[in-house]
Amino acid sequence: MVAKAQYGSDLVVDLLKSLGIEYVAFNPGSSFRGVHDSLVNYGSGNPEIILVQHEEISVAMAQGYGIAAGKPMVAITHDMVGLQHASMAIYNAWCDRAPVMVLGGGGPMDVSKRRPWIEWVHTALVQGNIVRDFVKWDDQPYGTASVMESLVRGYRLATTKPCGPVYIALDSDWQETPLDGDAEVPVLRGQHRSTPPSPESSALEKVAGWLVEARFPLIMADRHGPDPEAVASLVELADLTSTPVIDLGRRFNFPNTHPLDLTGAEATLIPQADLIVLLEAEDPYGCLHRMGPDRKIKSLVASGTKIVDISLRDMATRSWSNAYERMFETDMTIAGDSAVAVRELVAICKGLKKGLENEYQVRRRESLEAVQCEMKRKWGEEAAGLSGSRPIATEWLASVIGEVIKNEDWVLTSGALRGWPRRLWNWDKPYRWVCESGGAGLGQGPGAAIGAALAHKGKGRLCIDLQPDGDLLMTPQAIWTAVKSKIPLLMVVYNNRSYFNSESHSRSVAAHRGRSTETRLIGTAIDGPPVNFAGLARDFGAHGEGPVTDPREVRPALERAIAMMKQTGLPALVDVICEKKERGRG
Repeated sequence: MVAKAQYGSDLVVDLLKSLGIEYVAFNPGSSFRGVHDSLVNYGSGNPEIILVQHEEISVAMAQGYGIAAGKPMVAITHDMVGLQHASMAIYNAWCDRAPVMVLGGGGPMDVSKRRPWIEWVHTALVQGNIVRDFVKWDDQPYGTASVMESLVRGYRLATTKPCGPVYIALDSDWQETPLDGDAEVPVLRGQHRSTPPSPESSALEKVAGWLVEARFPLIMADRHGPDPEAVASLVELADLTSTPVIDLGRRFNFPNTHPLDLTGAEATLIPQADLIVLLEAEDPYGCLHRMGPDRKIKSLVASGTKIVDISLRDMATRSWSNAYERMFETDMTIAGDSAVAVRELVAICKGLKKGLENEYQVRRRESLEAVQCEMKRKWGEEAAGLSGSRPIATEWLASVIGEVIKNEDWVLTSGALRGWPRRLWNWDKPYRWVCESGGAGLGQGPGAAIGAALAHKGKGRLCIDLQPDGDLLMTPQAIWTAVKSKIPLLMVVYNNRSYFNSESHSRSVAAHRGRSTETRLIGTAIDGPPVNFAGLARDFGAHGEGPVTDPREVRPALERAIAMMKQTGLPALVDVICEKKERGRG
C-alpha cells in the first residue's frame, strides 16, 4: 500500500479521514476514477466504500446516515449525469435539513486533456448549477489549496445549523495529476463545524415569563431533536412548567412514555391554548390550521392566543422552492437553535419562583395525564379490534410489530405507517426514530433506511424500515447494497398494491366532477402482475417472506425474518398485503 500521498485524489482521501468521514457511497464513474483508486489503493478501506446501483440511493443513504449519526457521510456522483440522477435525493436532503456532503467528478476543464465526445458531453460550467437552488453551497475548485479549502468549508457548511447538503465538483485532471513537492493536508484544529446560532436572551426572558404565567401553554416540536441533550432539555422544560408537548414528527422530539406527551390531541389542545411555542416547525401555518373537504382553510387557534416561533427556518429560505411554506403571524419570532433556546428557557424559568407556584399547573398536569391515558386506551382498542381484517389493517400491523420487537433495542429508520408506531410502541429514546423523505420524493425510503441502519451497525440494535410498496419500486436495488455491505435491516413492506395517494386524489376529483370513481385504479394500481417483493429480496441476496395475506401469519413471518437477520447479519424483507387508508398526520 502507498504510504504517502502522490496524487491530488490521495489528498482528498487524507482530508476525508481528518474530517472523520467513515463511509463513501457511490456508483462508479470515470470522472472520479482518481478518487476511486485512492480510496482503494491509498486509503486501504478508510473511508469504507459503499457500492450502490443508483446515485439517488447513495445520497438517500447519506441523508439517513447523517440524521442518525449526527455527522456526514459522503456520496460521490459521476459528473453531470450522476448528479442529475442524484438531484431528487439531494432535494429530499435539502428539505429535511440533513448534513450531506456530495462530491462529484468533473471536467477536465482543460480542453486539451478531454477525451473526445464523452468528456465533452459530461462536462459543465458550472456543474453545480443543476442543484444550486437546493444545496447550501456548491463549488468547483481547481488546484490543491483550493480543493482542500473547499472540502473543509463544505463540511462546515453542511453541519452548521440549519444543516443541509453541499456539492463540490472535483476536476478529474487535478485528481490524477502527480503532486508537486510536499503537498499536505492542512492541519485541522479543534472542531470542524460552527457552534449553533444562539437566540436573543431578552426575547427568551419574555417567553419564559409567558410560559410560567400561561393558563394553558402548549409546545409543538418538529425538528428540535434528536440530539439527546435537546430532548432532555425539552422534557425538563415541560415538567417545570407542566406544559403539554405535541411532537410533529420530523425528528424524535419527545418521548411518548412521558405523561405530558399529548401527540395526537392537537385538534383538542390547540383551541384551548393561550400560548403556543413552536420549536423548529417546518410548517407553522400548516400545524395550526386545517383544510376541510371544501378546500377552505380554518385556524385552530383561539383569538388572543400568543404564538412564539423559535427556529432557524428563515436562514434556509431560498427562492426556487416554496419549501418555506405559508407566512403566518406570531407574537414573537426568534431566530436561533431551538436546542439552545430550550436550555436557556429552563434556566430562566427556574429563576422565576412565582411561576413554579402557578395554580393552573397542578390541575393542568392531572387533567393532561388523564387525556393521554384515554388516547392510549382508544388506540390500543382500535388496533386490537382490527386483528382479523383482510387485507391487513395498518393499525394492527403496527401493533403486532411492536409486540415482536418490544424486547429489542429497536430503531425505526424510515416509514411512519400513518403514525401508528408512535401511538403504540414505547417511543422512549432519541435514536428510536430517524426520518421520512423531507421533500416527499418517491424512492428515498430504502436508501435512507439503509443509511440510518449503517449508522447503527454494530451497536446491537434492530433497525426497521416500514416501507411503502410504491416507494420501494423506485429504488429496489438498494436492497442489494444492504446485502453487499452486510447492513442488517428489517424491511416490512406495507403493500396496498397501489400508488394510493394518487388513487385517493383520482377518487376525489372524479367524485367532485360527478364522474365514476371506479376508474381510480387506472394508472395507479400496482397489480396485473403484482410485484413479488419477497422474491425480489431473495434475488438480491436478502431473506424474503411473503406476500403475507393472513393476519395469523404476520408474527411468525416477522420472527423468522429477525432470527435470520441475527444469524446472518444480512437484511430481511417481509411483504404484508395491507388495506388502503388515507395518510394520517402521525
